[in-house]
Amino acid sequence: MTSTLQPALATEVQKRPGRWLALCVLVLAVLLVAVDATVLGLATPYISEDLQPSGTQLLWIGDVYSFVIAGLLVSMGSLGDRIGRKKLLLVGATAFGLISVLNAYATTPEMMILARALLGVAGATLMPATLALIRNIFHDPRERSLAIGIWGATASAGTAVGPVVGGFLLEHFWWGSVFLINLPVMVVLVLVGSRLLPESKSPNHGPWDLISVTLSLVGVIAAVYAVKDAAAHGASGEALAVGLLGAGALFWFVRRQLTLPTPLLDVRLFRNRGFSGAVLADLFTVLGLSGLVFFLSQYLQLVQGRGPFEAGLAEIPAAVGAVAAGLVAGRFARRFSVRTVVSAGLAAVGLALGALTLLDRSTGYPLLGAALLVVGIGAGFSFTVTADVILSAVPKDQAGAASAVSETAYELGAALGIALLGSIVTGVYAGFAGPAGTPAEAHDSLGGAVEAAGSLPAHTSEALLSAARESFVDGLALASGAGAAVLLATAVAAWFLLRGQKLEV
Repeated sequence: MTSTLQPALATEVQKRPGRWLALCVLVLAVLLVAVDATVLGLATPYISEDLQPSGTQLLWIGDVYSFVIAGLLVSMGSLGDRIGRKKLLLVGATAFGLISVLNAYATTPEMMILARALLGVAGATLMPATLALIRNIFHDPRERSLAIGIWGATASAGTAVGPVVGGFLLEHFWWGSVFLINLPVMVVLVLVGSRLLPESKSPNHGPWDLISVTLSLVGVIAAVYAVKDAAAHGASGEALAVGLLGAGALFWFVRRQLTLPTPLLDVRLFRNRGFSGAVLADLFTVLGLSGLVFFLSQYLQLVQGRGPFEAGLAEIPAAVGAVAAGLVAGRFARRFSVRTVVSAGLAAVGLALGALTLLDRSTGYPLLGAALLVVGIGAGFSFTVTADVILSAVPKDQAGAASAVSETAYELGAALGIALLGSIVTGVYAGFAGPAGTPAEAHDSLGGAVEAAGSLPAHTSEALLSAARESFVDGLALASGAGAAVLLATAVAAWFLLRGQKLEV
């Protein structure tokens, strides 16, 4: 009798209005992460002035969060499948809010880097848990596509809300206040989520293999660090040794997953061409975009002289485009095909980045705003459809691990993008020819040059700032060109890898 009633009960639960209220709670977690990522870019000039990090330390502050979260996402996604995704989400959200306080009150570059790393540990619990819960709450494919679109649109909205709210706070309070805005969101998420979210976990879970967890963490962090170090300082014995360590750990991780009865990650999922193609598309898309995103706020504030609030408003077109595209992406993919929508979106982003190679110190806002709008539309189409492809390719009880793979690609792409494209900007910038008496720290970062200029005579200060800003813009344009090449190549690859892929009807 029980087995006869279960399908009917599942259908009844599936259609309850409560699933949309549950989605509202899940998007709060997405908002938490998106706002945190965007306010850091706005706060970077202030952090640079207050904590006086070196150029290398400034890059670490920007990307250590991505390093740690990328290394732990698969482990945390698998942990949620085992102990319960709701439980992991609520614990992670609480930790995220509390560690944000540590970020706000950091007093040294080293403390800030540590705080960002710990925030990555907490952040690794949030994104895979939200996507996995969506996969388990929304069984109807069209509803799930809309839910994923709302999930992605909220992340994009967070990128708009973060700079605007963060800009307001930076103009009225100290830079640490931008991290404290995580606290009210965390409180609402935990209190409401504990009542509304359904618990879900894999019915066939095995033990959480700590050896696999360690191998995943060491492999990803070592590999990314090696790329970052080689990009910043050239090939060296240290970078090669660390890179080999990371490659060895990842190889061992894969071999171990193939032998475990209940692996941390079922690596056989990558035999599915659609799954692999979607993951690779996400990774290279974020890689091509992240360098621009990290340095754009500095361009708007330190080169064009905009205030933090105005700089935040200037970045809104990207979020508006992504929100609009994300809400209709599933419908477009069913009408035109998955590969058409993803490839066209990526090509649009690539062309927009190509237009940004024309940036100079006096570029008017129409060009920048139009390029950001196209970036948002293209990314909104691509990310929403690839997330749907990834979730649809796996059984519900593996949703956490599959979601974690998607998010790992995103975070790994961000870390590599900041390391590689960021190194292009930093490398070009560091070579500027300043006037006599230019302090060495002015060559570390544009924020350092602005600070150093404040203590120099007016004529020398003006010459220093002019040379530094010109060099920074040259580096940003070159990085935009490199990002455009990555996006256009990814669009071509997605066209072939996603051939024949369809969303569930």
